[in-house]
Amino acid sequence: MEFLRYAQFLPAEYRREPMVEPRSTWWSWRGRRVHVARANATGARVRVLAVHGAGGHAGLMWPFAALAVQAGVDAMAIDMPLYGDTAEPDPRSVRYTDWVDLLCEFVCAETESDPRPLIVFGASMGGMLAYEVAARTGCVAHVVATCLLDPADSAARRAAVRWSPTGGVAPAVMRAVRPLAGGLRVPIRWLVDMENMSLNRELSRMCSSDPKGGGVRVPLGFLADFLDFPHTRPETFTTAPVTLVLPAADRWTPPELSMRFLERVAAPIHLTLLEGCGHFPIEDPGLGQLKATLTDVLAETAGALE
Repeated sequence: MEFLRYAQFLPAEYRREPMVEPRSTWWSWRGRRVHVARANATGARVRVLAVHGAGGHAGLMWPFAALAVQAGVDAMAIDMPLYGDTAEPDPRSVRYTDWVDLLCEFVCAETESDPRPLIVFGASMGGMLAYEVAARTGCVAHVVATCLLDPADSAARRAAVRWSPTGGVAPAVMRAVRPLAGGLRVPIRWLVDMENMSLNRELSRMCSSDPKGGGVRVPLGFLADFLDFPHTRPETFTTAPVTLVLPAADRWTPPELSMRFLERVAAPIHLTLLEGCGHFPIEDPGLGQLKATLTDVLAETAGALE
């Protein structure tokens, strides 16, 4: 149970009671067997979908999803292709566009089968995924993100990848990678700054060596596709409120980059700075602020049904 390995790093008050254990479910998508961890809360009127980023998986996200279950909400956490327990038949071909398409179809399928409001909570790269899925489907009641790193911003590109020349060069340069070496797979920790995943060095080391997360090998074409992906312009985004729960001590992705993007969003926005938290926000008081903000979003979304 991978989630217990990550849960051990939570502050003591979050470990006093046993964490709700997820059950594994499976969803078929274009020849893939996609793993989705789930847990239900009695009488839940709202649902939450947790989306990881580069180097994550459902088990890593589950301690945050469990907070939603404790607040009386049904929770899901999905393993994107290449990560977790999702079966990927052709790892060399996976691109960021596939992630966007998969999530859009999954969210649409979920909302067709269950009319309750769906909140999407994205961490790291998952923040932009949550935002983009909301923009494209119109099926998301609220976007909550720890990071909104837009690759159209050159500063964001430099922060996103370990190789600063790659991040700083115009996306057109990376397009050349696709036909030449797009299928070449390298460890994700070579491409991104996994050393600063957390302020806790032990947790960062565990993330970077996790065979289902930071230890995964990804095709260079995935990175090239992300850096060149045309996300919905924030000035046109009106489909759902956006709440940024921003780790104030993030050493990987500077907080001002996400704040700059948030300020351009046309939909209602809210910002909560998580004090003392690194990229993986497990420290107090920030974790308590994250829990409080998530609880407010859940209550607000449920209240809109009345």
